[in-house]
Amino acid sequence: MSNQVNIVAGRATRYLAEKIAHSYGQELGNVNVTEFSDGEFQPSFEDNIRGNDIFIVQSTFPPSENLFELLMIIDAAKRASARNIVAVIPYFGFARQDRKDRPRVSIASKMIANLLSASGVNRIITIDLHADQIQGFFEFPVDHLFASSIFVPYLKSLNLPRISMASPDTGGTKRAASYAKVLETDFIICYKQRSKPNAVAEMAVIGEVEGKDIVLVDDIIDTAGTITRAAELMMEKGANSVRAMATHPIFSGKAFERIENSPFEKVYVTDTIPLKQKSDKVEVISTAELFSEVIRRVRHDESISSIFKFENLKKRNKLI
Repeated sequence: MSNQVNIVAGRATRYLAEKIAHSYGQELGNVNVTEFSDGEFQPSFEDNIRGNDIFIVQSTFPPSENLFELLMIIDAAKRASARNIVAVIPYFGFARQDRKDRPRVSIASKMIANLLSASGVNRIITIDLHADQIQGFFEFPVDHLFASSIFVPYLKSLNLPRISMASPDTGGTKRAASYAKVLETDFIICYKQRSKPNAVAEMAVIGEVEGKDIVLVDDIIDTAGTITRAAELMMEKGANSVRAMATHPIFSGKAFERIENSPFEKVYVTDTIPLKQKSDKVEVISTAELFSEVIRRVRHDESISSIFKFENLKKRNKLI
């Protein structure tokens, strides 16, 4: 008899896991977390998972208990004799610490890769890693998905007359260029200099902005300082409108306040991280169907990369 699939979740990402399981066509698996009075907790599977393929959905945004809970659920699945254990990590936390950028600092994303490997996981599915090279920190498959597969069709449906893609910094040039290629439009780059972390001292624009409907694309919005300053600069340069698309809405500090006071018409994000509050300017596009389709393809040993090929995205755009 063929092994079964169980989709389960940690507490931090249960809201998304329920949608993924529903899209896959089954109920979310039952994982119970017992809490002790001193703050210690213990996850346990309430169903028999022996010989099954287990997909554990948990983003690892702060607090660090979310990461530790994921590790413990993986360990519980291993000890319950699961056949394959796949960690579905919509937001891979600490990904900005992917290299030694100054003396005497930790490379946290590599350390987390070591922890996940030691826990017994067989595969990882994630979306829009802040640094692509993190895939190389693992000695097993990492399926790196791209939010462009859901953002591009949505963006096409807006029918913006003079659309141009833009990156809020030089690090996102490749991302903006990819969007521009599939949409067959030009792209713009913002060049920034930081005075300190999370603070932009100076910014300039490279590219034609006047009269364009600008869409800034990024993987993360944290304090929203960079992206709102970029939006203001676009409007100062004569843009017709400005919007943003970002995969991971961290939205820390004064992020919501900055977005509310910005010239953005809309900021489109995904549900990899739950929003801390609501805003009329922020719209959430779900990743649930994408993750459920990838789970299905992993389960049946089918190609995943074909989802993200430019020609396939263009075909999907023509159907909108």
